Amino acid sequence: MRIGIMGGTFNPPHNGHVHAAQQAAQALGFDRLLLIPDNLPPHKTLPKGSATGEQRLEMTRRMARLIPGAEASDMELRRGGRSYTAETLRRLTADNPGSTLYFIMGTDMLLTLDKWREPEVICRLATLAVIARDEADRTAIAHKAAWLQDKWQARVEIVDCPALTISSTEVRADRQRCRDMVPAEIFAYIEQQKLYF
Repeated sequence: MRIGIMGGTFNPPHNGHVHAAQQAAQALGFDRLLLIPDNLPPHKTLPKGSATGEQRLEMTRRMARLIPGAEASDMELRRGGRSYTAETLRRLTADNPGSTLYFIMGTDMLLTLDKWREPEVICRLATLAVIARDEADRTAIAHKAAWLQDKWQARVEIVDCPALTISSTEVRADRQRCRDMVPAEIFAYIEQQKLYF
């Protein structure tokens, strides 16, 4: 079984997340795609006024309905503490013997992977499915992929994905932009829960 994994704060999930997940699923033929909101991101602090873990999970469930084969997972929220990718991949490997895991990431994430906790474990347990927005991304990915392959025998698949340049920070800053940048079902939930603004 081919299992795609996309993690993040999903605060909130937006059209850029949906687009990247759809492109990766189509390019790599996942049998399942797990969307996993983190509990506490290791590289940043959740900003004041963020949605709760349960609210982020509900928005991620709504995102999953838009992508064939996708499902939201609360595994990092249940685990508590900081959400480390290596720990998540260990758990998924144990729970899905014989499956091939694909960890979906952006170019910027790949370029800093060697600074993450246990990057050698990440490279051993999952193929890195890296979203390339343009030719400059492809060049940067190829260079870093060669380094990771040499150092940790990383397997890297490049997914061409024309840019939808959206950030959750932008989405949270303005109600109209939020309406334009998130799926309607998620915006309805944001309105119902009185999130962000």
